[in-house]
Amino acid sequence: MSDVPVGQEASGPPDDAADSAAVPGAVCCSFDFSDGLTFDPLLTHLMEQGAVTRIRLPYGEHEAWLVTSFDGVRQVTTDAHLSRAAIVGRDYPRLTPEPIVSAESVNVLDPPHSTRLRRLAARAFTHASVERMKPAIERVAGGLLEKMAEHGPPVDLARHLSARLPGHTICELLDVPFADRTELLHRTQQMLATSPKAQPAAAAAKAHLRAYFTALVAERRTTPGEDLISRMTAPGPEDEEPLSDQEAAVLALTLILSGNDTATCQISNIVYTLLTRPGLWAHLLHHRDELPATLDELLRYLPFRKGVGIPRLALEDVEICGSRIRAGDYVHVSYLTANRDPAVFPHPDVLDPHRPAHPHMTFGWGGHHCLATHLALAELHTAVNALLTRFPRLQLAVPAHELRWDTATIRRFPLHLPVTW
Repeated sequence: MSDVPVGQEASGPPDDAADSAAVPGAVCCSFDFSDGLTFDPLLTHLMEQGAVTRIRLPYGEHEAWLVTSFDGVRQVTTDAHLSRAAIVGRDYPRLTPEPIVSAESVNVLDPPHSTRLRRLAARAFTHASVERMKPAIERVAGGLLEKMAEHGPPVDLARHLSARLPGHTICELLDVPFADRTELLHRTQQMLATSPKAQPAAAAAKAHLRAYFTALVAERRTTPGEDLISRMTAPGPEDEEPLSDQEAAVLALTLILSGNDTATCQISNIVYTLLTRPGLWAHLLHHRDELPATLDELLRYLPFRKGVGIPRLALEDVEICGSRIRAGDYVHVSYLTANRDPAVFPHPDVLDPHRPAHPHMTFGWGGHHCLATHLALAELHTAVNALLTRFPRLQLAVPAHELRWDTATIRRFPLHLPVTW
């Protein structure tokens, strides 16, 4: 592990929303740690300081509270007094120069406004719906692995599978024209960058994607098909207002962004971990029934993102894990630290495929739990299962220490994953 500072107190007073006499100096948090899949020591340090810590992030005008415990995160994500909608239009504390989320996104709506949108969108992502999608996922994965086999070893798994399967799967399900897919996936990458110089490109990428999906939704209104956009905009019960074109476009943007985020990182991260943990790949070859539980533990364990996501704003004073949060304060949560809470996951820093099942927070919690969780799980299971079947002798083609890891975005994954068989 490389030596990194675990944070330092910011100079100057806390922001006006807090009582300066009651708030200690904030810890400056860049959350730019990128040493393989080692857990960020700054997050470990913050956990050790307590469940709630005052922090300052690279972008945004204000400081924030960071909640790290499982129970604390669960409270924040389910408390109506902590609002995501209230951050819209504010220069809220964040890791990227350009806010990733659109102002109209379901991710920054509160109940009851978000309830209708999530219910309509969720119709396309129920367990039964995803089961019907599996042939399409398997078709995409099979085609990618066929090309990988034709290329022959060594081959970059990140380029041939991880970077393509989730993005092309969601494009397939949205029925995005094939000629447009490379450009759209490139635009989503631009939105995740953390460098100050990336702000103009990120803003342009967001505008491009919104305009693209607004036009695509309008087209599907005229000529609906069997794709997700057509299903999300299809008439429902008479007493249920359908999605508007703008709502459907923003949901589609959210889905393609998610499709190029979690599963993309985790395919590479999971395969890397399976190949570098002695005996784990070989064990799964002979105990394929243990794959779902192993994947679930890997999802809990692997830090596939950096730091924090979208904050909430306290609408009134609230107490979280013994700390008083004042009205007007920003509150961030860390799903990564919640997944390492020893009160919920004994020996949390140990990867234990036989760990007793317990819900984790990799896909969020509460009213903003990821809509496409079933889809992401199906993609991960399909990818790993297909690799085990097609390439049982899969192994890294270079020493693990030679791999280069992403340092330019909020994600953590190997930029290249050379494998052989």
